[in-house]
Amino acid sequence: MTLSLPRSAAPAPTVQQLDNGVTIIAEQMPVDAVNLSLWLNVGSAQESDDINGMAHYLEHMVFKGTDRLALGEFERLIEQRGGATNAATSQDYTQYYITTAPADFADLAPHQLDVVLNASIDDEAFERERSVILEEIRRSEDNPRRRLFYQAMDLTFAQLPYRRPVLGPTTVIEELQAQQMRDFHQHWYNPANLTAVVVGNLPTEKLIGILEAQFAAAPSRPRPRHSNWTPETPFTTVERQEVTDSSLKQARLMMTWRVPGADDLNATYPLDVIASILATGRTSRLVRDLREERGLVDQISVSNMTQALQGTFYVAAQCPTENIGAVETAITEHLQRLQDELVSETEVERVRTQVANRFIFSNESPSNRAGLYGYYHTVIGDLEPALDYPERIRSVSAAQMRQAAQAFLNPQAYGIVVMRPTEA
Repeated sequence: MTLSLPRSAAPAPTVQQLDNGVTIIAEQMPVDAVNLSLWLNVGSAQESDDINGMAHYLEHMVFKGTDRLALGEFERLIEQRGGATNAATSQDYTQYYITTAPADFADLAPHQLDVVLNASIDDEAFERERSVILEEIRRSEDNPRRRLFYQAMDLTFAQLPYRRPVLGPTTVIEELQAQQMRDFHQHWYNPANLTAVVVGNLPTEKLIGILEAQFAAAPSRPRPRHSNWTPETPFTTVERQEVTDSSLKQARLMMTWRVPGADDLNATYPLDVIASILATGRTSRLVRDLREERGLVDQISVSNMTQALQGTFYVAAQCPTENIGAVETAITEHLQRLQDELVSETEVERVRTQVANRFIFSNESPSNRAGLYGYYHTVIGDLEPALDYPERIRSVSAAQMRQAAQAFLNPQAYGIVVMRPTEA
């Protein structure tokens, strides 16, 4: 089945679903490169607590060879032609990609498909890689910004798997077995659970033809079922956690709200704009007030994370310890102002344009465009919102932003983690 999506702010890719369930998304782009991104609809959210970290560990093991490719051979074949390869694991997906010259794509793409679908997961290689994973966990735990984020997510979600780190805990990684990983790979690395996105300077028909020929041998299996999670209700009070950290020179805090995710995209657009109104650029409200004018913080940021199961809106700040209370109060006052007053049309227009243009500018390379399509098809299940995102943002009104603030950003109910330096 082949279809072309309606054109909007971005060129429309061609989407084709093969008989074995693989979805191919292809687009010709006049840049002298081709990016192939393979997206698996599985991340740490689909793990149970006793295998937390498996998806990320498997991402490493995919590069350790197949029956056709010895250890290290895949990277050598890519790099000797000047290509690049990498991967990433999140709660909601796992992504693998290669970038090649157009002339090399037909030769190198089959190797990418081979390592992802046919990873051998050898026992000895599995044991060797365990120490690499454990070291990555240690480095992550040594990073104050990551520690704060992990603690905030653990506080924010009582049930949803977003409470857990993608890397998993050391105690679980130490006990994982290679056969468990082979079973995990067999179950989730299924053609029906895979989206292949290819963007670059070859005709769309040729890009699809190369992948279609390689995927033809992949057996058809039922699409694996995902866990049926229910979004958690918003906070009704302030839920606070405070810790001391001897590695810090300044305090850090993160305030979080449970907000809509991928299942209610229309509710996310006003929140995206609010995040920029609050903390994108020196003229944004929190940056101008708390950093530039009052000097309460050294750093402050705001993000609206649209995840598959439920979204997270958060404000993170770094400040002197004595300013913690003033910073928290100021943030809640700014949120209350968003509920009480309409944002001026001048500010709305500036931020709408800023958010929409940032989205457009960040998707002007084959790899970024492939990432955009892969994320939306895998997590959202629909490409049209990706193509329409700038227009949807430009249509957000001041009234919609106030309604979103009133519905989701209660200044009297949120989660907050405060990390204080250990006093001398």
